[in-house]
Amino acid sequence: MEGREFTFTVDTPGVRIDAFLSNEIADLSRSFIQKLIEDESILVNDKATKSNYKIRLNDKIYVCIPEPKEVEIVPENIPLDIVYEDDDIIIINKPKGMVVHPAAGHLSGTLVNALMYHCKDNLSGINGELRPGIVHRIDRDTTGLIVACKNDIAHKFIAEQLAVHSITRKYQAIVYGNIKEDTGTIDAPIYRHPQDRKRMAVVKNGKEAVTHYKVIERFGDYTHIECQLETGRTHQIRVHMSYIKHPLLGDEVYGNPNKKFKLEGQCLHAKTLGFIHPNTKEYIEFDSELPEYFNKLILRLRNGN
Repeated sequence: MEGREFTFTVDTPGVRIDAFLSNEIADLSRSFIQKLIEDESILVNDKATKSNYKIRLNDKIYVCIPEPKEVEIVPENIPLDIVYEDDDIIIINKPKGMVVHPAAGHLSGTLVNALMYHCKDNLSGINGELRPGIVHRIDRDTTGLIVACKNDIAHKFIAEQLAVHSITRKYQAIVYGNIKEDTGTIDAPIYRHPQDRKRMAVVKNGKEAVTHYKVIERFGDYTHIECQLETGRTHQIRVHMSYIKHPLLGDEVYGNPNKKFKLEGQCLHAKTLGFIHPNTKEYIEFDSELPEYFNKLILRLRNGN
């Protein structure tokens, strides 16, 4: 994909510039347009702007989409647990310990390396050279379902569903403590921790974050729950459950580094994923089995061990 340039003269004023450009340039997601705005690759009347700027009549908008940087990400023949695949999307049941996309100093062994081998050149490029096909992510030690896209049209379509919180994402977790109420909602904004930039935290002026939860089974000092995401902030379930004093079992970042159960990271599984298919425009939903370690842990807790 080479660098591209666009120019627009506004004749329908009053909407946000990111929404306007997302509609005008079909293969760009709104989040990618917002990144271009932050990088000052989008100008209004030859000046930098902000994503929430409402365009005015006869505004001159210039868009420069830079050519992707060359980064050597090597396709790797890593086995994938493929739940579903067609010409537009692929659904993977991600194992524990697998990183979703490469980062500086960590360019191999990721889901992206595996997808590049399996899908060849059929992955969307909207999120840049390090994240081909990746629309959303789950943490390294979280297991379960993730969707990747094979073209930019599918990517944009699913990314827009994420933006308006219409995708079904249900997780199962085991947390510390006995949650007394059967259901609950945590509505608490999340942003970078003010003292530790590697962590997230509930912060007064953070981004909206809403998690709905319900109890599946109680084990006295522990509770098996289902969490449904309304929003999708980084580490959202982990941060929210810690915030209400029920951190995830095995979560050493937001919880208690309890070694009793010898877990590798948080006990969290992305079990259900549903969305409107980008081609058929019909709702599809996928479900995955709990991983072996999770089921063994449930049996152990039921037995009081």
